[in-house]
Amino acid sequence: MNDQNSTPDTETASAPPAAAGTRKSSAKPARSRSREFALQALYQHIVGRNEASDIDIFTRDLSGFHKADSAHYDALLYGCIEQAQGLDALIGPKLDRSFAEISPVERAIMWIGVYEMQHCLDVPWRVVLNECIELAKDFGGTDGHKYVNAVLNGLAPELRSAEVQADRQSGRAK
Repeated sequence: MNDQNSTPDTETASAPPAAAGTRKSSAKPARSRSREFALQALYQHIVGRNEASDIDIFTRDLSGFHKADSAHYDALLYGCIEQAQGLDALIGPKLDRSFAEISPVERAIMWIGVYEMQHCLDVPWRVVLNECIELAKDFGGTDGHKYVNAVLNGLAPELRSAEVQADRQSGRAK
């Protein structure tokens, strides 16, 4: 409650406090926002089998979408859906269980990570990895971020070999 005579503040009453190290929504860069909206849209595709164009129309009407990088969102949404089989083919060998046992949230996050590593070469691989870990912390299961980290970190040397090798040689990555 804001004070003794007021009603509960819906924003603070329903939302847990932000964890240390997480960015406030207002401080998130446009690309981070586009990843969040793409994640929500991909979840609708995976779970509801909705058409990309219908999901896109719905998502663009969500509060805050105007602050997202819409071109990056478009690339992630349509690219991941179009290349879903290829993304799964890369992710599958890194899994220790079947896709049926993977949360649709974590699967969508891994799609985003693999897609960005393949097609968004202007985004460093470590940024892709970190952004996906943050998505998993914010939207995934309790330890989903650890799983996403393991899978994407395992794929990075295959998808961005020169960049990963350079980071390892310079001591910026393990």
